[in-house]
Formats: sequence, structure tokens, C-alpha cells
Amino acid sequence: MKLKNLSEKITKSFKSSGFTLSEPAVLLDSEYIIQRSGENFKRLMITFKDDDGTDMCLRPDLTVASCINYLKGKAESKIYYSGQAYRRSGSSKGKLINEQLGIEIFGSKNKLQDDFMVIKTIIGAVKKVKSKKITVKVGDISLFKKLIKSLEMPERWKLRLIRHFWRPVYFEELLKRLEKNSDIDQVAFDIDSKKFDEMKKMNKDKIIASRTIQEILTRFNKKIKDPRSFNEGKKIVNIIRSFLKIDCSLSELDQSLLFFIKKNNLKKNIFEDLKSIKNLKKLNQKIKFNTNFGREIEYYTGIVFEIYVDSKEVARGGRYDDLLKSLGAKKNLQAVGAAINLNNII
Repeated sequence: MKLKNLSEKITKSFKSSGFTLSEPAVLLDSEYIIQRSGENFKRLMITFKDDDGTDMCLRPDLTVASCINYLKGKAESKIYYSGQAYRRSGSSKGKLINEQLGIEIFGSKNKLQDDFMVIKTIIGAVKKVKSKKITVKVGDISLFKKLIKSLEMPERWKLRLIRHFWRPVYFEELLKRLEKNSDIDQVAFDIDSKKFDEMKKMNKDKIIASRTIQEILTRFNKKIKDPRSFNEGKKIVNIIRSFLKIDCSLSELDQSLLFFIKKNNLKKNIFEDLKSIKNLKKLNQKIKFNTNFGREIEYYTGIVFEIYVDSKEVARGGRYDDLLKSLGAKKNLQAVGAAINLNNII
């Protein structure tokens, strides 16, 4: 199916669901995007300097570009768009230009209704052009935050884990540090431990840098044990790892979470707000739920999802209730949206 015909069928589906056209800018201030949308965009963006020396970029993401349009008063609260996103890929085979058709609901007033509408509309649009097997994968970023806030550990650790959840590699490093009950860097921790063991074999009265070996050992010992640490790090990490392994069908979600809660002696009500996820049962689609899903986009705050046609991802989206404020809104404005990647449908 040619790209033009494909786009027309999808946009017709969006219009029939009450979405109006918005045309976000192609060129954006790159520093503005990085500061407000997260460092993750920095490695993706295609940047250059304009005639005034300002760092500019081709829009790497149509959601962010559409948010900016909305805040400038150039878009309605329920919009659709058609255009290109320009972003680098970690793969040599990845495309720099992604053809996208998407929808957004800004100032979302009914979380349950709007989450469902976005996913249903996207699935309906995909079905207009693809009649093959469609499956849906969902997660909810807010569940991780609720878990972390319920656990008994220092507040600084809660903030770190929540803040860096979207960075899987660094997040894993944090877990390793927490597991060893150390607030210091893992590499530094290992080096200090090695030096400590070596110096224990030396003459304790020997002077190095105006200090005796014994004085240095005392300092090392204090640093390694870290007086700011606590003794439940390993237990907390086991709980977090166990949570991130939950992978089940939507129909099994209640049972899986209940088993997790009982096994780890957690409060029964920490995951009480699952209405948006459970409401997806009305779609009559094969839906898989995964707690470790949707972490790579920093601005997501709630439900996240991907739609597949014969195991190939064709669309993705989610809820982002903090993004509009970070882009300049006076207060948090709830929002949810999704986009179809035409490159994967053609």
C-alpha cells in the first residue's frame, strides 16, 4: 500500500474519533528540549547552529513538538498529526527519518476514559491498514514509583531509583550499590576495598602523606562501611528485581501482583489504582503486561504501550502528566498520546 493511501486511511480514522489536525514545528531549540524533556533526547537529536549561533535540532519526537505547539496556543486539546521525526539510532540499520501519524490529548480530564480512547483509536487505525494478528504490550511506570515509595529505605535512595528508572544501565549500577549498602560509586568501592586489604598487611606505624597506616585504615574502614548506609539493601534489591520480572497476560495481572505482595510482605494497597490497565480488557485483544516495560522514554509517568502486527512493533505511546509543565505550562497538565510508525507498516 502506497504511503499516501496509507496515511489517508489512518488520518480518516483519527478524524472520525474527534481529533483535529495540528502541524508542529520541524525546527526546535535543542537546549530547550534537552533541559525540559531529558538527557535521553541528546544522543538522538540531529543538531546544528542557526545564523545567530543558537543550537537547533530537527524534531526528534512529535509528542514534544506537539506539546510546544499546544502551549503556544497553536493546537486544540485533542489533536492528530502527520509528519517526520528525525532521530539517530543506535543501530547501523536504523533510519534517521521516521514517518509518523499520531494523536495526543492535552489537559486530559478523565484518565480512565482518555487512556482507553488513545489505545483504542490507535488499534482501530492499525486495523484499517493491517488485517493480520495484532497484539498489545502494556506497562505502567507509576507502579514502580508506588513500590519504591512503599519500601523502607532512606529517602535519598528512593529519589535516585525513581529518577533513574528510565536509564536501565545506570539503574542496574544503582542496584548493585544499594545491594552492598554503599552510597559510593561501585568502581570506587571495589578499589577502596582492595587497597584496604593490602594496607592491613603493612606496618601500622608507617607514615604515608603525614598519616600512619592505622589512621588511613580507620578512614578507609569508615568509608567502605559508609555511615550513611543501611542494612536492608540486599533485601530491597531482591524485591525490586522480583517486581521487574513480572510478565503476564492482562487477565493474570491481579494474581501476579497479589503473589508478589504476599511473598515480600508488602502493604496490600500499594497497587490499588489499576483502573486504566484493567479497563483495557474491553478491547478484546491479546494483551501482555510487563513491569519492566516502557522505561526508555523519560517523560512517561503512567500507562505505556506498544502495538504489534505479527511480532513487529507498529505503534507506541503512553501517559505523560509532567511533560507539559516541564515545557513551560504553569501547572501539571495531564496528557496521553501515541504514534504509528509508518515505516514499520509499509
